[in-house]
Amino acid sequence: MKNKMINPISRSSFRDEVYRTLKKAIVMLELQPGQRLNDKELADQFEISRTPVREALKRLEDEGLVESVPGSSTRVSPIDAEAANHAFTVVAALHSLAARLAVPLLTDNDIETMESCNRLLSIALERADVIKAIEADDSFHRIFLNAAGNPEIRTALDRISPKVHRLEISRFGSIKGLKSVEQHDQIITACKNRDKTAVSRLVEKNWLSLGELLSEQMD
Repeated sequence: MKNKMINPISRSSFRDEVYRTLKKAIVMLELQPGQRLNDKELADQFEISRTPVREALKRLEDEGLVESVPGSSTRVSPIDAEAANHAFTVVAALHSLAARLAVPLLTDNDIETMESCNRLLSIALERADVIKAIEADDSFHRIFLNAAGNPEIRTALDRISPKVHRLEISRFGSIKGLKSVEQHDQIITACKNRDKTAVSRLVEKNWLSLGELLSEQMD
């Protein structure tokens, strides 16, 4: 089956590009949970050898986005509520830590950018545009990550966040009571007051409340 996101790539970037492309296709649900992944078919679509595809699939398996079924094949990992709850707990803690580190270093421009991101989030939610909503939310929280300047936090989030985004995309249309915009407003106010304790607490609450709403839809 031909996938829209998977196209021929240049030879100079085989490994990383195959990995990034497959990861995005899984997160965006172009490659569906449980879908079989045939390394030969994927290699043919990329117009490359099977080795970079196998390496990419192994990396994705290490990250929990792909699984090998004994005696069968490789497939996209299913989305399950328990794994999602674990992921959201860790994501919330990491973002909370980044926020605590970032608050003393935030500029007025950073806070203005947060406000802009939150307006974009509000518009995306009104239009039920899950991709734009996730992009706006990521941009909002990325301000803390950039200001905190801790590469270990970013590395950990890069590994875990795709699981969260996959759940968001799969359940976005059915969740009710999402209060991200209001919670972001509270975070912005606490940032203006330079209250790092309040910001850290509010950021963690923001992520955990989203996780709870999404997990409820999985039950």
